[in-house]
Amino acid sequence: MNDTLSKLNVLLVALRTNPFYAGKLAGTGLLDGVASLAEFSARCPFTTKAELVADQLAHTPYGTNLTFPLERYTRCHQTSGSTGRPLRWLDTPESWTWMLDNWETVHRKAGTTAADRIFFAFSFGPFLGFWTAFESAQRLGCLVFSGGGMTSVARLQAILDLRATVLCCTPTYAIHLAEVAAKEGIDLRRSRVTTLSVAGEPGGSIPATRARLAELWPGARVYDHHGMTEVGPVSYGCPARPGVLHVIERAFIAEVVNPATGQPVGTGGTGELILTNLGRTGSPLLRYRTGDLVQLSTLNPQLSTCPCGSTDLALEGGILGRVDDMIVVRGVNVYPSAVEEIIRRTGGVAEYQVRVSQRHALTELIVTVELAAGSSDCGLAGRLAGAFEASLALRVPVVLAEPGSLPRFESKARRWVREPG
Repeated sequence: MNDTLSKLNVLLVALRTNPFYAGKLAGTGLLDGVASLAEFSARCPFTTKAELVADQLAHTPYGTNLTFPLERYTRCHQTSGSTGRPLRWLDTPESWTWMLDNWETVHRKAGTTAADRIFFAFSFGPFLGFWTAFESAQRLGCLVFSGGGMTSVARLQAILDLRATVLCCTPTYAIHLAEVAAKEGIDLRRSRVTTLSVAGEPGGSIPATRARLAELWPGARVYDHHGMTEVGPVSYGCPARPGVLHVIERAFIAEVVNPATGQPVGTGGTGELILTNLGRTGSPLLRYRTGDLVQLSTLNPQLSTCPCGSTDLALEGGILGRVDDMIVVRGVNVYPSAVEEIIRRTGGVAEYQVRVSQRHALTELIVTVELAAGSSDCGLAGRLAGAFEASLALRVPVVLAEPGSLPRFESKARRWVREPG
């Protein structure tokens, strides 16, 4: 706790030269430091993505959240833009090292060592996660392979030929690779992959999706991870409790608040994850509203240690979804992660899409699914509809689609389509 407070105060004093936060915190006294983390949470306002977007629009191209002269920065990455205009984010060599330290923790907690060979099934673009994961694995001493610019078939062949032991990609793409392998007659039992390190979307902490991944990649354990381009690598999958994420608390101050009131939720409560990064001094974020919904573990780290030995904050079920992703259907709160859990648990589905429409002032869902290879369509739509009604107390129409007709995703999957009206 004292170490965290010390890091926070060093950061706050450094922000006197950061135009964005010097203006935002003017009159709060925070730039002189705080006596406790409770004081910081009570006095420091939230930072929102809307503020950051507005700042970059007003001060193109990078905004004013820069603590140092531009010459100090050596990396530029950007967000995916899936929730609006992409944010560009600059890093100094020091903040880059801090992020590699965090990702090295993610690798180590997944059991990865210098003896491993990691295949990264990403097209390396401007997004942060691919680069930090790759470079941290290099620093750890792993033999690393980039799958950028390759087809799915070529990637599968490379995984086999190069004897990769770790596959790093999104959970959706890991499922897609297995689907392609089945179609092409590639036996994944021949692969040496023992670890699936997945990130970029919910899935790695959803029980049914984890089970599906383990089924498709025989002998592999699934480890989830959560991070954001503007925040950095945040969490690692718990080695002892599948489906739990631990926040790297040496690097972050994490809070979970009620999205509507901004007040903290109690143990076991669900709310929005708020993050302050302590080592990205060149372009930091204080009490950032991530928009990610999480559930605090009922295991209190101040009273007992996680079975994995960690005292880091634990989040049950990983990232449950986005605050703005939750929809209300006939009085029932529906989260995308709950829909995916039902679909994967029912089985027999290769890919799916959810259409959200407004009819007569009511929100309606229609789920379209593709059959998995080798599955029969006998009763699948009915079984899924029954599963939705049993779990959500909702009647959800289920439509079967032709094989290969629904889109596939390499990076963050966008399965939910909101129809105008």
